[in-house]
Parts: sequence; structure tokens; C-alpha cells
Amino acid sequence: MKFMKLGSKPDFFKSEGDNIRYVATELGTDVAINVGDIKFYLHKFPLLSKSARLQKLVATTNDDNSDEIHIHDIPGGPAAFEICAKFCYGMTVTLNAYNVVATRCAAEYLEMYETVEKGNLVYKVEVFLNSSIFRSWKDSIIVLQTTRSLLPWAEELKVVSHCLDSIASKATIDTSKVEWSYSYNHKKLPSENGKDSLWNGVEKQQMIPKDWWVEDLCGLQLDLYKRVITIIKTKGKISADVIGEALNAYTIRRLSGISKGMIQGGDVNKNRSLVETVIYLLPTGSVPCSFLLKLLKAAILLECGEIEKSELMRRISQQLEQATVSDLLIRAPVEEELIYDVDIVHRLIEEFVAHDKSAQTDPSLETEFQEIKTPRFLSDTSKVKVAKLVDGYLAEIGRDPNLPVSKFVGLAEIVSSYPRSSHDGVYRAIDMFLKEHPGISKSEKKRVCKLMDCRKLSAEACTHAVQNERLPLRVIVQVLFFEQARASAGGNSTPDLHGSIRALLPGGSHGSSRSTTTNTEEDWDAVPTAEEIKALKGEISTLRLDDGNEGVGNDRNDHHGAKNQSEKVAANKMKGLLMSKKIFSKLWSNKERNGESSSDTSESPSSINDEETKSHSRSRRRSLS
Repeated sequence: MKFMKLGSKPDFFKSEGDNIRYVATELGTDVAINVGDIKFYLHKFPLLSKSARLQKLVATTNDDNSDEIHIHDIPGGPAAFEICAKFCYGMTVTLNAYNVVATRCAAEYLEMYETVEKGNLVYKVEVFLNSSIFRSWKDSIIVLQTTRSLLPWAEELKVVSHCLDSIASKATIDTSKVEWSYSYNHKKLPSENGKDSLWNGVEKQQMIPKDWWVEDLCGLQLDLYKRVITIIKTKGKISADVIGEALNAYTIRRLSGISKGMIQGGDVNKNRSLVETVIYLLPTGSVPCSFLLKLLKAAILLECGEIEKSELMRRISQQLEQATVSDLLIRAPVEEELIYDVDIVHRLIEEFVAHDKSAQTDPSLETEFQEIKTPRFLSDTSKVKVAKLVDGYLAEIGRDPNLPVSKFVGLAEIVSSYPRSSHDGVYRAIDMFLKEHPGISKSEKKRVCKLMDCRKLSAEACTHAVQNERLPLRVIVQVLFFEQARASAGGNSTPDLHGSIRALLPGGSHGSSRSTTTNTEEDWDAVPTAEEIKALKGEISTLRLDDGNEGVGNDRNDHHGAKNQSEKVAANKMKGLLMSKKIFSKLWSNKERNGESSSDTSESPSSINDEETKSHSRSRRRSLS
């Protein structure tokens, strides 16, 4: 730290109690000056020789026949006045970054100019500021911090503007010219850690990181920090990423708990102002999406303005593919029954999709956030990442028993058209939702399961799905069919199926539970048992084997005819499996075996004894095979 010594005489200032200061000399004092709650007993001659203001005040007291002067508005208070008084006596005083601004302002107040006496205090302090303080990185920061308690004097004397310009100029200088010390606790380069400092026996020049100045500015109060960053941005020499890193570091330092998605103590108004200021200063794309979402959580908790929250959501939607599921888990307001705020994530996903459809965002925000908003077209990679993100988010919020079906389905449908290599994530989300919502209706269960494409389930997901008693009957049938069809094709894709078989599957050739179907609603509500699933797997395996046996023939035309006949037989058998609820609901009857419709299909399975059910199931399997 730079310092400057003034005067050469010993310090004769003494204290008497807490409120009295006096000069201990043989010559008695002749004036008492009250500064705040401190009374100074001093001599008129040294003071009046250097201060024009004290000359006027002493003249006024002489007219009033009083020896006391009252000064209550001097900047810097008693401490700054004492420095000025010591300077008048020629006593040794030391100026440094902590007291120089107060001394400068007090000297201005006391009118200690060159016109009163050459080499006066104002001149000497100005020399010290310009030759030492403003040339020092850390001293400039310290001085800037001290100016907050000395306004408007420090502002009018341009001390604040000189500090801001000094700091901003040094922050934007070429890193190769940085020759002063700075605080830096980030992950350092090998050379900064004392490693790899030599190259062929010659000491290498240490590399200065581009964000070397970030941590030192975190100690500034918000109003000063905002002004420094604004000037740095205006100079245009620092990249958006570095400015984003600076704002990230400042927010984490000043807003306790934000890294954990919460606000821990502090003044609410100050915290709100901090978040809104950081949002205003952030260059587009300069910080990770996870940090933006932390800011959004803080903005919601602190009830920031709608303009700031909307701008923040716009920025998040532009980087949504970078987010993780935990980033999106925003707690719902206390008064709501839901665990998480699903509506705000719904808006984020909608804005993400809107970027692919609109060339420009709402121009009304331009007045508050002066940035050019250019269209951003989404790549397939981004869409795949966001689809996976939504699947994972749905699986998490699906654990909430109070989550309505409409919110779950509505969020999933926004990205239903996005490409996915697998629907395992969709299946996991559906399974989690059905597990926590066992009481939903048939139509609601149908809406939920239509989100999944059974053809795109992996072998592991199929294995789990066919044993999942929470899934409706129709979904189990689809999963089993495509699992067997895929196995028969010897590959990972569904083979080209005969038209009559495809027609029996929901959605025709698509085989997705999302497509419209004409089958009965009871199939969606039926819950198969493990024995019935095993029986169904056996039936589909039989179809596959029969189809393989029929495919062998000497004549090509005979082979083609036999294959068509086999497909028709298989179709009829599949129709018996898909259209009938009898295998799974254990409601077999002689009338149904003869092809007649049954009037008791809605009868509860518990009304039929287990022995009779097993007998019917075995006889039905024999008739189908």
C-alpha cells in the first residue's frame, strides 16, 4: 500500500477522556472547536495560516465574544479534522488509501488552498492521489470503497470518477502488462502454482489469466460495482465470458446461499437490487445455464420485477440444452400444494421451442435491456438434449402425488415431436407418475401412456415394462409384440409387418401408444398379472415360430402364398390377443369361446375363484395354439 508522510514535528495531540483532544504545549490554547461530539482545544495562529474557512469562523466568534467554534458537517468527521489540524501545526501525519479521501474532502471543506498558503494540504493530497493512489490497482479499489461515506464531496471532487477510470483501465489492459499483485483463487495455471516454471533451464514468463481482476472487485458495494462493470463493458476490450465470470463470482460472494438455490439472510431489498442489477449487466451467453437458473430461483424468492424475470427466462431458454434436471427443480410457492413450480418450467420449454419458430423476441424489452436480439435456430442436437432433459424432469415431478395429469401431459407434449434415440426416459417418467397416481381414471391413464412409443424402448426397458403391473393391458401387448417382432428380425428395428397385423396395432404401422385407436377403453384399465403376461409372451412366441415354419418351400410362389397364409393366421391370433380382454381379466366363458360377445366382461376378477380362472386360461391357450 502506498503512503505519504507530511510534516516533521512530533505529535503533541493528547486526549482527556473520550471527548476531549488538546495540544500539549507550553503555550495555552486560545480556541475550542467542536467537531461532532469531540472538542478540540487548539491555537488560532497555525490554523488560520492555512484554512480560509477557519479564518471566517474565528472572525464570527470574535464578533459574538465567544471562543468556541462548532463544525458539524465536515466530511470525514473528527478524524479527518485532526489530520488537517496536525498538518497546520507541522506535525507528522501519514496519508494512505484508507484516509486520503477523507483528508482531501476535509481540506476542501476547510478551504486549505494554494491561495491561502503555498504547499497547502489540498495540493499535497492531489499530488499523492495522482502520483501514487490512482496508479495502484489495490489502492484504487480501497479508495473507491471509502468514497461511499464521503458523498457528495468525493463525487464533486471527481475522486470517484478518477478511481473508476483507474480500475477499469487496469482491468482492460493487456495481461502481458499486468505488473501488480492481485487476488486470484481460481484454478491456476501450472506456472502460477510453481510447477513447470522452467523451460530448457530458462525461467518462463508467468501467464496472467484474463479474469485476474474478478475477485478483487467483489469487495465493492453494488452501486460502485455496477459503475465499474459498466465502464469495463463500454471499453469493449473484455470478452463477454470474462464479464460473465465476474458477475458470477460477485453474486456468489454477495448473495449467501445462491449456489444452493436459496437466500440465506441479508436485507431483502438489497438482495433484490443485486439480482436485478446482475441480470441487467449480464452479456448474452456469458454464463452457464445453471447459473442463470440459480438467478431465476433467487429472483422468484426475492420477488424481483416481471421485466427482469422475463429477460432472465428468455436468456435461459436460449441455453436450455445446457441445463440439468436438478437445475429445473424450482420450489413452488408455499401456498401451493405442488412440490415444484411446473408452470415456470413449462414457460421455459415453450420459449425454447418458440426460438425455432420466431425470428425475434418481444421488442418491448429493448428499452430496458439494450441488446440486439437475433433469431436462433435450434439444431437437432439441442432438441435431443432438451427432450432428454424434459423426460428426466417429468420423472422427478412425477413423484409428486398432487401433480395433475394435465400438467404432466402438457409439459411432455411440448417436446413430443423432438427426436429421441430411445423412449426409455419417457417410459421411466410414465412409470413414476403411475406409481404415485394409482387412482387416476382410464382416460387419464390413456393420455399419459400415449406419450410413449413402444417401438423405441430398449430391450432392458421392454423387460421391465412387460412385468410392470402399473401399465395398462394395451401397452403391455404392444411392448410384447414389438419385443418379439424385433427378436424375430434379429435386429434392433421393427420388421415390416403384414398389413393385417399392423392394422391390429394402435396407430397402424406406427405401433405407438400415442396414436388414435378404436379398441375398447377397458383395455386401458385392465391390469394383467404375472401369469397372464407369461401366457401372452408364449402366444406371441408361437406366432413367431409358426411364421418361421411356414416360410420354407420348394416353389417361390408356394412360399409366397404360404407366407401370406401364415400372416393371416398370425393376424387372427393377434386379433384374439389384442381385442379380447378375456385372457387378462380371467372372465372366460363358453359363449366367448364361440365368438359371441359377453355381457359380463366388466365383472370384477375377484368374483371368480382362482381354480376356475386357471382352468379357463389353460383351455384358452390350447384353443389359440
